[in-house]
Amino acid sequence: MTRPYSIHNLSKLCLLMLLMTGTFLWAAGEEPTRNDHIRELQTMAIGRNQADFGHWGYNPEEYTQWGSHSNRLIPIYTFGTRPLQTQAGQKPAPTELAAYTGKNSLYRSADALRKIYGFLPEATVNPQASYCDQTNLYDLQKAAAQAGKKYIFLVVFDGMDWQSTWNASIDRNQKVAYKEGRGTGFHFQDYTAGGTTEFGYMVTSPHNEGTQVDVDLQTVKNPGGKMLGGYDVTRGGEFPWSIAADPKYPIASASDKRVKHAYTDSSSSASSMIAGKKTYNNAVNVYPDGSQFETIAHQQQRLGWNVGVVTSVPVPHATPACAYAHNVDRDDYQDLTRDLVGLPSIAHPQAPLPGMDVVIGGGAGTDAKEASAQGKNFVPGNLYLTDADKQTIDVTHGGKYRVAERLPGIDGASHLMEMARLAAEKNERLFGFYGVGAYKGHLPFATANGDFKPAPGRSGSAEKYTRADLSENPTLAQMTEAALVVLEAKKKPFWLMVEAGDVDWANHDNNLDNSIGAIESGDNAVRVITDWVEKHSNWEESLVIVTADHGHYFHLLQPEALIAPNKVAKP
Repeated sequence: MTRPYSIHNLSKLCLLMLLMTGTFLWAAGEEPTRNDHIRELQTMAIGRNQADFGHWGYNPEEYTQWGSHSNRLIPIYTFGTRPLQTQAGQKPAPTELAAYTGKNSLYRSADALRKIYGFLPEATVNPQASYCDQTNLYDLQKAAAQAGKKYIFLVVFDGMDWQSTWNASIDRNQKVAYKEGRGTGFHFQDYTAGGTTEFGYMVTSPHNEGTQVDVDLQTVKNPGGKMLGGYDVTRGGEFPWSIAADPKYPIASASDKRVKHAYTDSSSSASSMIAGKKTYNNAVNVYPDGSQFETIAHQQQRLGWNVGVVTSVPVPHATPACAYAHNVDRDDYQDLTRDLVGLPSIAHPQAPLPGMDVVIGGGAGTDAKEASAQGKNFVPGNLYLTDADKQTIDVTHGGKYRVAERLPGIDGASHLMEMARLAAEKNERLFGFYGVGAYKGHLPFATANGDFKPAPGRSGSAEKYTRADLSENPTLAQMTEAALVVLEAKKKPFWLMVEAGDVDWANHDNNLDNSIGAIESGDNAVRVITDWVEKHSNWEESLVIVTADHGHYFHLLQPEALIAPNKVAKP
């Protein structure tokens, strides 16, 4: 769990002075940027550590009170799941989201809950539950593949709860267009996929929090951890837009002596969505006892499918790693990358996994001399991918991957697409490695107005990008386009995960400006996917799921405050 920390008073004073002058000098020789409404709101809130328009956490007097995840219900948008003709009263098929929500929710049944959790969570059975579980997304994908779907896309906006989307929609629409439900303003909200779209929401609670492991032995020391999962609707709320009756409950606390439920991390949730198993926080596709299980990517690959993953954050971070890798600890990055690209790893030392056909993400330029979480086999250098491993997988050294990476003075989008087309032409795999090393390897934050000049976050500082950072890195949408070039050329069914991981990073930083920009970037990637389906496939043979792995804990108290004076909606 992330522990909130305060901002030094001097930093607050400096930020307020900058805001009052209306001038922000981001780099030598640059013109100051003015009239950026969301940045101004964010900067003022950080400077004061208080904002009338909203706050992160349960304390409205402290803007940065909470910087970690929550147990909020999470929205799900599906495309290609609703039959064009459905008779009234007809039972939904397993390929429909409705088969897992409403009266079909497993949260209405104690036996069903025992089956997925391995125990009956306290205060979790709800006879009127309308929500499904995160494991049901695996069920939906598996049913789609078995029913003959050829192309399955799982798009994960890491850390994007309903409130995050609402913030971004108000900024985009420049009005408060809705206060509950699916919403409008973004492609994933408004696109109908020819009438085949559905909307629902899910519980993301893990099996447990507090499991301790030995990364070198790949063993679990205390199966069951310290706090079990579950969801109490009477305290957490019936809908994603509900205000929690107990404001401390969604962050694994309580205002009284009632039971507390663990909230998930990204690895536990992603494992559940991709493999259909509940597990502990920090686990990558292993059971609560540490034994391994398969993901849908493994299963479909064995049936002849191609599989890929694209992310805006480092390649082996929790969500992309869970597409395919195994490990008792999500922070064993170099070994997780080895699993993704089919090299021997601590989890598969003798018989490595086959490897994914496409792996594109961040992590470039992030070096470390030591990393205790990665165990005894950590190799000093890049935190996520060793130089030796990168050379081994490169086709120019006899490997299976055409490697595209950030290079000085080279346009990132053009170079990545060039390598993708070459890989497609030669029937090779594709590995892309990008990012800003100064900021742990993620892609640059576009920010709310798209100018890549972020406001300060909870640390009191703001990320600052060079022109090279912007030109030498592709966007998430461009990465997605490159992945589709390679996968399409192989003329086989495929499964692809795309992760807008920077939403989570922005929300951890209590940064409204970066959060909105990250959602905009992710939405662009969704549009790339739906455009591809319309051009190369159809909604009878394609499935797209857009969701998040968990929420954070922002409360928007004054929605109208996000509307800029005298501004119109974004195009």
